[in-house]
Amino acid sequence: MNERKGIAIAGTMLADVVKMIDAYPEKGMLAGISSMSRAVGGIVPNVAIDLAVMDPDLPIYAYGTVGADDHGEFLRAQLAAHGINVQGVAVHPTAPTGFTDVMTIASTGERTFFTMGGANDFYAPGEEEAAALPVEILHIGYILLMEGLDQPDDAYGTRLARYLDTVQKQGIRTSIDAVSRVGDRFREKVVPALRYTDYAIMNEIEACGAIGLPARDADGKLILKNLEAAIDGMFALGVRCAVVIHCPELGMMKKKGGSLVTLPSLKLPAGFIKGSVGAGDAFCAGCLYGLYQGYDEAHILAFASAAAACNLSAVDSVSGMRSKEEIEKLHQAYERVSLC
Repeated sequence: MNERKGIAIAGTMLADVVKMIDAYPEKGMLAGISSMSRAVGGIVPNVAIDLAVMDPDLPIYAYGTVGADDHGEFLRAQLAAHGINVQGVAVHPTAPTGFTDVMTIASTGERTFFTMGGANDFYAPGEEEAAALPVEILHIGYILLMEGLDQPDDAYGTRLARYLDTVQKQGIRTSIDAVSRVGDRFREKVVPALRYTDYAIMNEIEACGAIGLPARDADGKLILKNLEAAIDGMFALGVRCAVVIHCPELGMMKKKGGSLVTLPSLKLPAGFIKGSVGAGDAFCAGCLYGLYQGYDEAHILAFASAAAACNLSAVDSVSGMRSKEEIEKLHQAYERVSLC
């Protein structure tokens, strides 16, 4: 077999319909929409395109399922336009392409999501796809939005866990992400996958949710000791190489057997932030790039936080991304917030 090279991004593919509003209404009340646009969304388009913009020479492969409709054609075309291999993107003959209405408050960039899985529910790769992967790293998500892979499996807990095991046996490093939901179902679907995961890259809600701890107190302040416990808990549940947690305030990373590294977020100037759709995926893309290139923990967090900052400069999920050289300059251009 040829030498493995590049990164595969697999899982959820969505068309984001971004709708700008002045404020989120109370139940039963009305809010006006000032503008509307369509953009790529979901882990596959977001992370894959971010990586391709960072480094056009890095081979990127997309895997997922879209519908035979305009949204599906749009997603495939956007990926291909960035030089991403889309041969792994299947077209379902009847299910619609998944989409999300992204309600974004214009003044703050805060957003609320209303989503439909559609064709994503039929993405369920197996041994054949795993054997054909030509890459060094497979990043897959979002857990709880992949109906086919979230299904139970008697031997592995979930079909995703079985698939990750198959991928690891090919000599490919695995990486996972989830969606922010609470409750027993979250742990039920995430925990089995951790045993076959090399890199767990999640936000604070997802990471703490995996081990059943709150990420924030009643006032919304981060509980740092719980973030640290979440990292150690995920190692105890089977993560093999590294855990990364990201949130608006900071990034936190630990390699197995290593020391915890924490880096506050960049202090961005007034007016810099245009939107926050896809900011977590941009951070994730920065992490994956750093892991692929062999950066140390501090460099990975600095690069990833700057990649997330680039994302914040645009309303949609990918237009703000910049080249790796520009990302490196950005993280040196601004101070970082205080965690006190």
